[in-house]
Amino acid sequence: MIYRRTKLVRGVGINDADYVTQIYEVDAGTGKRKSKWKCPVYAIWVGMLQRCYSVKLHQIQPTYIDCTVCEEWKVFSKFKQWVDTQDYINKELDKDLLCKGNKVYSPTTCVFIPKKLNAFLLDSTASRGNYLLGTHWHKPLKKFAAKCGNPFTNSRKHLGYFAEEVEAHLAWKAYKHSLAIEFAKLETDPRIIAALSTRFI
Repeated sequence: MIYRRTKLVRGVGINDADYVTQIYEVDAGTGKRKSKWKCPVYAIWVGMLQRCYSVKLHQIQPTYIDCTVCEEWKVFSKFKQWVDTQDYINKELDKDLLCKGNKVYSPTTCVFIPKKLNAFLLDSTASRGNYLLGTHWHKPLKKFAAKCGNPFTNSRKHLGYFAEEVEAHLAWKAYKHSLAIEFAKLETDPRIIAALSTRFI
């Protein structure tokens, strides 16, 4: 059985697609329906709306609180029209690479980037503890240590011990920037290349 969504998606989105964006199966025993197939672009759109407007998600991922979707993209056909001009297959929608700290999903602020790059750009603010990014207190030496994950080798690199926390953080930033440059070499979109070339400076 096929269902078409008629109400607002996540309370704000209008699904005006001229095709079926999602197909459900109905369990014969329980009568409940579950998703059998979802249009890939529609899935991206719904995920974006959820990140911005789901109170339940915000309790788990508070970094998305105050994020919004531009009025144009609240209409699915407008969002799809933009996505169809992008290199989006096997990539993730990113809102703050081009403009760090950006909270608005829109055609001018968003790009699609590889999953590995997206994970690399996350600063893990919520889980880093009381110290600056990339640093921790090494009790035996009574110094600050700097470490940074390398997504190309899937390992963590030790960057040294420092008397000051800021020094350790700057070492982390320098190494993180060098990795951003390596990512830039793999990209073809000039907007992404430009953004990565100045990231973590």
